[in-house]
Amino acid sequence: MRFADDAVVGFQYRDDAERFWADLRDRLAKFSLALNAEKTRLIEFGRFAAQDRKARGLGKPETFHFLGFTHMCGKSKAGRFKLKRVTDSKRMRTKQRALKGEIERRRHQPIPEQGAWLASVLRGHYQYYAVPDNIEALRAFRYQTRRHWCKALRRRSQRTTLTWERMSRLADRWLPQPRILHPWPARRFEARTRHPRRMTSAVDARHVLRSTLGHEPGPARHVAKIPCPLQRSPVTRRLYD
Repeated sequence: MRFADDAVVGFQYRDDAERFWADLRDRLAKFSLALNAEKTRLIEFGRFAAQDRKARGLGKPETFHFLGFTHMCGKSKAGRFKLKRVTDSKRMRTKQRALKGEIERRRHQPIPEQGAWLASVLRGHYQYYAVPDNIEALRAFRYQTRRHWCKALRRRSQRTTLTWERMSRLADRWLPQPRILHPWPARRFEARTRHPRRMTSAVDARHVLRSTLGHEPGPARHVAKIPCPLQRSPVTRRLYD
């Protein structure tokens, strides 16, 4: 049996979001399935969320966790809305806890072997989490990794001479520095035509589609975060398996 994990659905109008939520509950009930009431919520999110909530005397827009990131409403240097993503703090603590135990287990191996292994761990972490606006979380992950490694190396002997300065040299030698590896979402989903001066993006295509259907284009103001178990149909299994 296959299951779907978390899902995030965006709507411009709150009425549409609530109607979709009710229809989804009814649809799942036909298959003896149900949404997780503790994890399913409707939040105000998007370009106008901050100003709309401020007008009603409310605080900052809510955030939500999805795919290992905390998504929040942010602003660019020009004051425009942007979607900001940072590493989920709970996910980072869990990974650091597991990494600490593995470092302790490997502490008697030669330092080059430990350094090569830690370098691969950091590179794998960067490959997923190195998105724009997340550089501080990447630096914090590297710093905590270096701190755990230092403590493990000092426990190899009661007469250790490992100083923080020497540990810094080891970290510079083996632990790669973080850098942003992924572009902004709008840049990632750009689709260029054959003509170099003609370019379209996923956002433009969405607006064209909505206009064709007779709806006014506009940003999503309400987001429903729905973790729901959905069993794949036989046709869907053949398509994805």
